[in-house]
Amino acid sequence: MAVSLLSREVSDLCLGKPPLRCLSAASATVSDAVSALKSSGEPFLSVWSCNHEDDGSECECVGKICMADVICHLSKDEKTLLSPSAALKAPVSVLLPETRALVVHVQPSCSLLEAIDLIIRGAQNLVVPIQTKSITKRRHQKLQSQNGAVSVTASVHKNGRQFCWITQEDIVRFLLGSIGLFSPLPSISIADLGIINSSSSVLAVDYSSSAAMAIPAISLALTEQTAVAVVDGAGDPKMALIGEISPMKLACCDESAAGALATLSAGDPACKGPPESLLRVVRNRLEDKWLVEMLSLMDSLSSTASGSSSDEESPARTASNRRSASSSAAIVCNPKSSLMAVMIQAIAHRVNYVWVIEKDCTLVGIVTFVDMLKVFGQFLGNTN
Repeated sequence: MAVSLLSREVSDLCLGKPPLRCLSAASATVSDAVSALKSSGEPFLSVWSCNHEDDGSECECVGKICMADVICHLSKDEKTLLSPSAALKAPVSVLLPETRALVVHVQPSCSLLEAIDLIIRGAQNLVVPIQTKSITKRRHQKLQSQNGAVSVTASVHKNGRQFCWITQEDIVRFLLGSIGLFSPLPSISIADLGIINSSSSVLAVDYSSSAAMAIPAISLALTEQTAVAVVDGAGDPKMALIGEISPMKLACCDESAAGALATLSAGDPACKGPPESLLRVVRNRLEDKWLVEMLSLMDSLSSTASGSSSDEESPARTASNRRSASSSAAIVCNPKSSLMAVMIQAIAHRVNYVWVIEKDCTLVGIVTFVDMLKVFGQFLGNTN
């Protein structure tokens, strides 16, 4: 029975989780974040309110950042586009959203139902202490990048504590492993469950609009862990879904993608290994706008990439190349799709949402992991 899941704790989901790598909110810069992201091979890094020094102070995770945050920061206005070098020197805290509720510290004894409730209330990640051997000295790992050595703490804090984090996907995967306990819920359609967010509430941009106009929406999509729908006829109740601008795909790019966002339309591939002809278009438009520093940044990164052999490529760049070459088409379902089918779709494609469309591609809305967890949380609450 599903009631057996009520005894589960978040510590059950921490098994095999690696300790978080951390950046200091007080001392790290945006440039440090770029170097650490490229060298770590991880899409996200945690940001902490301490320097991880032996001063006995308590540490708190205040947020997480990815390359999409950097790209939005570099392309957010004319000032940053004119001087990306200055924008890269800004403190890493400029990449964090205003709300800290997205990352919440919990104890290993936190119940699964409590964890689901925190996610429903807005938490993206639950930071959990993990068991470690006694450690008297804090360990640091020097991550090498083209910008030099960046100190990234391997999350060993006071009293030798390490932390991992639990994501929305982790919880949904865990529930999917026990899906039979929720019968008949998994076979009910998402329309009948009433968990489709209508098209009027989704983040959308017309395919003919400039990609720059979508930057505020991309930043908000990062906070909501969704994406921006690229549509034909934005604002029309019958708008058709053409594709999406995915923050997670941008997270696999490098910082030069800011130049593409500044010059291309929303319907163009900002980060998909574009052909040389499209790169020339971006360079020409950057020249026309006198964005000389951004052009130099693109050229320097292209030169570095072309000058590296396959053996010299970092794990992050190798993973980026593989993921950037994948299809940029949006993951879709229809209103009659069952809850379990939509869960499997999202997990298989490593996204936290699935777009809902009609047969003619009219956008109906979006279903997110949070919407799914609301249903499971209510089910578990009723069995308590």
